[in-house]
Amino acid sequence: MKISARNQFQGKVETVKAGAVNSEVDLVLPGGQKIVAMVTNESAKSLGLKAGTDAVALVKASSVLVMTDSSGLRLSARNCLAGTVKSLTLGPVNAEVTIALAGGAEVHATITHGAVTDLGLKEGGAATAVFKAPSVILGVPA
Repeated sequence: MKISARNQFQGKVETVKAGAVNSEVDLVLPGGQKIVAMVTNESAKSLGLKAGTDAVALVKASSVLVMTDSSGLRLSARNCLAGTVKSLTLGPVNAEVTIALAGGAEVHATITHGAVTDLGLKEGGAATAVFKAPSVILGVPA
């Protein structure tokens, strides 16, 4: 599969919690971190999502926020993946931040150059990738 979403996370479905319209799906990554996705019940059914199913989570880099200090901040975003800044590619307006997670996965975020400066981002520094569950697209092997 070729797709423009920079973030492609392989994992296993841990749980599927069906609601009236949508299902909340917990996907566990090889490093033990979890991604939460919200999909319609029909999508969960057509993909055959259940505990133990191999799946891929897709998230566009522009949907990922970067946080360096939560200071006890509580967020409504279900996905907060802590890691280390692996690389920064700086442009005149935007920058790409790559955050390495435990287990080898990486998260790519596109943020403004000003945000890199304001956050004090540097290679080797701690950072957390933040994105909402509805921003996650799930797929399964054919």
